[in-house]
Amino acid sequence: MLSVPSGLAPLINRATRRNRPYLTEEGAHQRIRERAVHPAPYGPPKGLRADIRIDIRHDAGWPVYTLTPTASAPVGSALYLHGGGWVNEIVQQHWHLAAQIATEASTVVTVPIYPLVPFATSDNVVSRVTEMAEANRKQYGSVALAGDSAGGQIALCAAMALRDAGVTVPGTVLISPAVDLTFTNPRIPEVQPTDPWLAVPGGLVFAKLWAGERELTDPAVSPLFGDFAGLGPLAVYSGTRDILNPDARLLVAKAEAAGVEVEYTEVNGQLHVYPLLPTAIGAAARRDIVARIASSLSP
Repeated sequence: MLSVPSGLAPLINRATRRNRPYLTEEGAHQRIRERAVHPAPYGPPKGLRADIRIDIRHDAGWPVYTLTPTASAPVGSALYLHGGGWVNEIVQQHWHLAAQIATEASTVVTVPIYPLVPFATSDNVVSRVTEMAEANRKQYGSVALAGDSAGGQIALCAAMALRDAGVTVPGTVLISPAVDLTFTNPRIPEVQPTDPWLAVPGGLVFAKLWAGERELTDPAVSPLFGDFAGLGPLAVYSGTRDILNPDARLLVAKAEAAGVEVEYTEVNGQLHVYPLLPTAIGAAARRDIVARIASSLSP
């Protein structure tokens, strides 16, 4: 992955109009129509890595990829849930991180291509992801969870559902997670002018569709409103130029108050999902993520 100076990332975001679907409600609805009529490709990029084997199966209509390291015997497994506002498909940055986790943490990584709005809701997806995680645990002996942005919401909800079923996830990595889909944190308006990527108007449109028949404050939709007691260790990454940053701080505080082990990495001036960006800071975060997952899966 090519590296660019961290200071260029906001300029690139604005130049490519990456924030267009989030700025207005109409922009969000236009993105939903675009993706519904012309779904984006989801397969891993060609030549992803030479030291992994990529397999695919279809699980009740979902394409599910498995990345298995070939240079060493894998230990346990990880489930990676990609972000994209519950409307955008997995992209190459997600694939590169999933492959890096597989090879450098020496573990089997499962990447489900879950359905997006307007064809799915949090209920549909979280329940299936929870089942997949439990299947991985039984097959490989252990399973860690990881997700960025919208995928962070799915990962944390799945960790809570597994906890409720008596299963403690040994490690859950949350990269700029969306944990309160109401977007009502009073600090969001303070951060919004510095965020070149996300915005509340469009984000709320996607969130309401993703919530389906549930209220946005339902913990099955917004895990920040849930009970954190009994969760396994969390690792949370957040940049301060991200409207999700204020809720990441609340997440960490609430989890710690519930006795959960939390490692929080906040980097001043960094953007939404900065660990996925092709910068030196992003690369350092990716190495840290790999190390945390490897440690959580160690026998």
